[in-house]
Amino acid sequence: MSAQIIDGKALAATVQSECATRAQTLRARGLTPSLAVVIVGEDPASQVYVRNKIRACEAAGIISTHHCLAADTSEGELLRVIEDLNRAAPVHGILVQLPLPKHINSHKVLEAIAPEKDVDGFHRENAGLLAQGNPRLVPCTPAGVMRMLASIGVSPWAQHAVIVGASNIVGKPMALLLLRAGATVTICNSKTRDLAHHTRQADILVAAVGKPKYLNGEMVKPGAVVIDVGINRGSDGKLVGDVDFESARTVAAHITPVPGGVGPMTIAMLLSNTLDAAAATLGDSSGAQRS
Repeated sequence: MSAQIIDGKALAATVQSECATRAQTLRARGLTPSLAVVIVGEDPASQVYVRNKIRACEAAGIISTHHCLAADTSEGELLRVIEDLNRAAPVHGILVQLPLPKHINSHKVLEAIAPEKDVDGFHRENAGLLAQGNPRLVPCTPAGVMRMLASIGVSPWAQHAVIVGASNIVGKPMALLLLRAGATVTICNSKTRDLAHHTRQADILVAAVGKPKYLNGEMVKPGAVVIDVGINRGSDGKLVGDVDFESARTVAAHITPVPGGVGPMTIAMLLSNTLDAAAATLGDSSGAQRS
């Protein structure tokens, strides 16, 4: 068996095209969607991520403003920038690029973003709505994974989904979305005993642990869908996922590559969330993310 590759780059292009059409519709109604991106410091990886996000916004017809603050910016100064953006009516989405410098409390900063502008979906109000089954703005990576599953015709209904990693950014919201879609969900973490026992039961396996090639083909159920969220730098300098791609692809039915899998979808769903937030200011929830 050789797994079918789930091409996240191609799917992201489709989503971005859809977003461009939605943005054009909003502009015709007198509303220009706008995303404010805030970055503190000059972390090279963060700079690359921000440039990619801004480029994607421009291609989709979304105005993006870039607020670049010095690495020694105080927490109070950053919070004041966020408060100004909260009050700015033309700004529909606010994204604070992580990680932040160690002297800044990331949780406090993310909670300061107005929930209706929280396009990352990290605010506790948005997390609570997702937990209640009535999502408003969903974290971009899990939302992208759900779109990827739909693109290959895989329904989570009555499937066993196993998630390796229990972060607030990926693991927990991923579990809630899969539960909502009818899956039986197991969440594994660093304390899970006999991890392979659990992963080999997964019809849908999501790896989001942040360790290069942590899962291999022997840990995959034959015919499973393997979604690799991890992005790690290997010893040779190349990007690799949390899954040993070459061994897993001989067992799985579908698998995402790294790079070119989940990563592009995360940015695409950021655009979608920004448009949802913009549409909500017109009282339009018909396009809201409901994955």
